[in-house]
This record gives sequence, C-alpha cells and structure tokens, in this order.
Amino acid sequence: MPAVPAVHPMRPAPLSAAVPHTVLEDVYGLIAGVLFAAIGIAMLKAAGLVTGGVAGIALLLSYVVAQPVGVLFMAINLPFFLFAYLSMGGRFAVKSVLGSVLIMALLQLIPHAFIVNYVHPAFAALIGGTLCGMGVLAFARHGAGLGGTGIVTMWLYKKCGINPGRSQLAIDGVILAVSLLVVAPALVGWSALSGIALSAMMITWHKPGRYEGS
Repeated sequence: MPAVPAVHPMRPAPLSAAVPHTVLEDVYGLIAGVLFAAIGIAMLKAAGLVTGGVAGIALLLSYVVAQPVGVLFMAINLPFFLFAYLSMGGRFAVKSVLGSVLIMALLQLIPHAFIVNYVHPAFAALIGGTLCGMGVLAFARHGAGLGGTGIVTMWLYKKCGINPGRSQLAIDGVILAVSLLVVAPALVGWSALSGIALSAMMITWHKPGRYEGS
C-alpha cells in the first residue's frame, strides 16, 4: 500500500485543483478593484503626481489638456480593449471594459463627494500607489486587466510567465521619464515611489501557486 503523505496539523490540506470564482465573487472583487484604483488615482491627482500604467498616462495628460482624468483614462484604454479581446478572450475583455467604465464614472463622481484640499506628495505616493496596485491585483485575480498596460502585463504573464509587477515596473519607468517634460522633477521623484508601490503589490502577491481562485 502506498504511503499517505502526512499533513501538517497546523496547515490545511492542499487543494487538488483551483476553485473558480462564482459570478458574485467576480462582481464583488471587480467592484473592490474599481474603488481601490479610483481613490488611489484621485489621491495622486490631488498631489500633482503621476503613477504607472494607463492611470499614470491619464494623470500626465490631465496636466496638459483640459479634460477630466476619468475621460482620458477611458479614451486611452479603447485600443487596448481590442487587444484584450483578440489576445485574452471575450470574457477577459468584457470584464476589463466594465471595470474601466466604472473607474471613469467614479472619478467623475469623486470631486462631488470626496474633496482633498491637501495631501503631502510622500503620503499620496505611498498610499495612492498602493491603492492603485490593490486595484490592479483585484482585477488580475478576477480575470481582468485594469486598463491598457495592465492588459499587456497580464498577456505577458499568460504567454511568457513574466511577473506582471516586473513588466509593469519597466513600463512605468518609461512613463515617469516622459513625465519629466511636464511635472517638476521633485514630484517625478515622488511619482516614482508611487509606481514602485503599485508594482510591488503585483511582484509580491501575484505568484503562481499562491492563489487558488481563478
């Protein structure tokens, strides 16, 4: 008779297969991601900072053109949604589109419900970047991408096994370098901290085998 592997008394038995999320769990997870991302972007905007990903591109453009950051966020994402559909499938694309629409709507609502008169750049960079990272992570855990670069990093993870946080960090470096043309160098420095905080969430928590839901 083959030996039965011992199970540590303080550890649960390993699952033999991943347990997919229910529809309700997906809806709740994506809503949580929307809330994290929108509040993080609003905090960064209040401090005049930039961050990584499409959120960072939208923030950067909002300092140049007279358009709300939520509208810019959605407009930049449009070509990436087609890429998501072609490369990741219709389910992934639909979830990503719905999430981005909700973020745009919430960013439009926040100035009427949540007014930040002052936030120190260091606080905004650390907390805002972390909240954006939580939003990206929530979307990834529930089979979606939080906008353009998030979709690209999830595709790279699926095809090449590259950790989304590492690829996001490389993309963010380019965004921050360009932001030097618009944003004061000191604020770009704080913005770099926000990008690191965002990517660190994915590098730390999005790893194969660590999470069973899909």
